Amino acid sequence: MASDSPIPFKVAMTSPANTFLAIWMAEAEGLYEAEGLDVEIVEMVGGSETGPALTEGRVQLMHIGLSSVLRANNRGADVRAIGSLSNVVRSALFTAPGIESAGDLRGGTIGISSEGSESDATTTLALKRIGLARGDVTFEEIGVQRLEAVREGAVSATMLGEPYRSAALAEGLTPIVDLLSERIPWLYSGLAMDRACLEANQDAAARFFRATVEANHRAMAEASRAKEVLAQALAVTDPVVLETAYANFRESSPADAEPSHQGARNVIDNVAAPGASRELADYVDDRIYDRLAGEGFFARMAARYGTPSSKVPQE
Repeated sequence: MASDSPIPFKVAMTSPANTFLAIWMAEAEGLYEAEGLDVEIVEMVGGSETGPALTEGRVQLMHIGLSSVLRANNRGADVRAIGSLSNVVRSALFTAPGIESAGDLRGGTIGISSEGSESDATTTLALKRIGLARGDVTFEEIGVQRLEAVREGAVSATMLGEPYRSAALAEGLTPIVDLLSERIPWLYSGLAMDRACLEANQDAAARFFRATVEANHRAMAEASRAKEVLAQALAVTDPVVLETAYANFRESSPADAEPSHQGARNVIDNVAAPGASRELADYVDDRIYDRLAGEGFFARMAARYGTPSSKVPQE
């Protein structure tokens, strides 16, 4: 599969979390190299940089939720999610010490990674659970260091996914709403590309998809190696936090990286701006996933690693 000249392929990591494990695993195990790709992981902010970063070609693919895709397209970009590494919301809203109720939270500040990110969109869902609206609080973009901010009371609350959710629990912080337990269908951790770039680089995108899916299956089958990669990537030293983060990955990751249509529609229904398209095809492109499914690739991965294929019928 590898060519004489590896194809450069830059991937943006917008928030280091266990949803990125398949990509780290593929890199660590040489699976991208085996597919003839020279993958470079680039750290970026999520929602606010999605459109410009992809449209300008600074990266070929971003690891972001569909909320960021909607926001980018609403601002003139033409981005599509081609796959997903999580089809359910995997975070909880934690409050700072001394904040124990919705009343305490009213008028406070919610820390999010960036406007339009999944931490932004899912905060709205969490607030609804406790009878609050966005206007009842102030949103502040604080990037990825949100656990430290809520621990120290710099913000009143913030959404945290793994491994930060487990770390917060271990420190005694309180989730006022735990959306993870609800298993809400949501295209939470997508693999997104600019549509023109996707059209021009179908082969490279397919190579990336194959290597990432194989890494996903391998991470599910080889727990010790996967936890080693996860611990190194996220600098996790607490064995309980690491075990919880890995278990969450294994339970909640679609093995074949299929983008859930139900999850995508939930995002569209909750996030799309007034007047914006509600058409799934304007935000999700299934062609690479369908191509690999038709070639029997997912079935081969399931057979090779003894893991169940997560292929599900789409509506």
